[in-house]
Amino acid sequence: MVRDIAAKSSAFFKPSSRPLIILAAATGFASAGLNGYRFWQSQGQASSASEITQAALPQVTTVTALGRLEPKGTVIKVSAPSSSQGSRVETLLVQEGDRVKTGQVIAILDDRDRLQAAYQEAQAAVKVAQVNLAKVKAGAKSGEIEAQRAEIARLEAQKVGNEREQQQTVARLEAQWQGETTAQQATIKRLEAELKNAQIEFQRYQQLYTDGAISQSAFDSKKLNVDTITQQLDEAQANLQKIDATGRKQISEARTALARINATNNQQVSAATATLDQIAEVRPVDVAAAQAELNRAIASAKQAQANLTQAYVKSPQDGVIFDIHTRAGEVVSNDGIVEIGQTNQMYAVVEVYQSDVNKVQPGQKVQISSNSLKGQLQGKVDWIGWKVQRQNIINTDPSENIDSRVVEVHVQLDEPSSEKAAKFTNLQVKAVIDL
Repeated sequence: MVRDIAAKSSAFFKPSSRPLIILAAATGFASAGLNGYRFWQSQGQASSASEITQAALPQVTTVTALGRLEPKGTVIKVSAPSSSQGSRVETLLVQEGDRVKTGQVIAILDDRDRLQAAYQEAQAAVKVAQVNLAKVKAGAKSGEIEAQRAEIARLEAQKVGNEREQQQTVARLEAQWQGETTAQQATIKRLEAELKNAQIEFQRYQQLYTDGAISQSAFDSKKLNVDTITQQLDEAQANLQKIDATGRKQISEARTALARINATNNQQVSAATATLDQIAEVRPVDVAAAQAELNRAIASAKQAQANLTQAYVKSPQDGVIFDIHTRAGEVVSNDGIVEIGQTNQMYAVVEVYQSDVNKVQPGQKVQISSNSLKGQLQGKVDWIGWKVQRQNIINTDPSENIDSRVVEVHVQLDEPSSEKAAKFTNLQVKAVIDL
């Protein structure tokens, strides 16, 4: 019975299980297809979004920065040598805008004549040393000895003459000082007497004025007379002090000059006497000493020539005179005498932000523009600076960062652009660098 029931149950379920399996399989395939479509669609949308994003972002092709124009090698300030500090410019040989060549004299300093005389004196000393060396090598001769004795006699006579002349100068200054002092003292005594009389007269008139015997104007005139003589007396006393100080100073300077003349003359006589002793006998040591003296004179002449050369201020390079800081008659300025620049080749020094400088390479083309220039200037990156520094050229836009860190990029302008920019050194420009 049980078997019959089971058999019936199996017979009942068997025919109906097949559609269920087919339905389940169809449902699975449909779900898989739907999921696959959604995945494909999401991938397509992501790809489209990526393409749209890439298309929306512009590609950077230029770097823009501010800069300034300057000549090749920057602007040079030509000044006097350090040994000539405090000198004045005697003659200025150039004007603003003049073109100069390397080594061309642009100014002559006021110590030229003094240095020229020193150089001539040094040359004369060389000739004297050469003559003395030749004498030593030739040996002692009676004629040479007599000539040297005559030289000593001449120097001694010159010494006496110079001393007498300077002593006369001292005596003249002392007499002049004494005479002017005496005259001024007499003037003071005269004014003191006049003042005394004026004061007595004033006191008398003061009493008369108090008694009502004279007018106000008569009283005031006496008082004015006292004040006038008092002032004259003060001026005379001041002049006396001035005369005394000036006279003493002049006499002191004259006596100092006399002492210097005596010392110089004694030195010359001593040197001539020593030379006379030396020519009496030819010895190797004498020849060596004469040669050393000649070498010293030659060295002094070279030094004097070098000093004279420094009185002529020369241009260190070819270029154009931009500015003149010191003119004829003026002491050399701290800014030098002139400014020179090589305008035949102009540059633009561009301040590129440190974040953009890695995009800049030598040889890249650059367009330069400014409101002061007609059209654009063309150039190419020549070289890139080696340090990051603070921005010097500031944009007028208040929203811009005024404390940026930049690197200087040096742009060489082509020949037509250099000609246009030659007169615009330090002009602020805008540069566009093609990457």
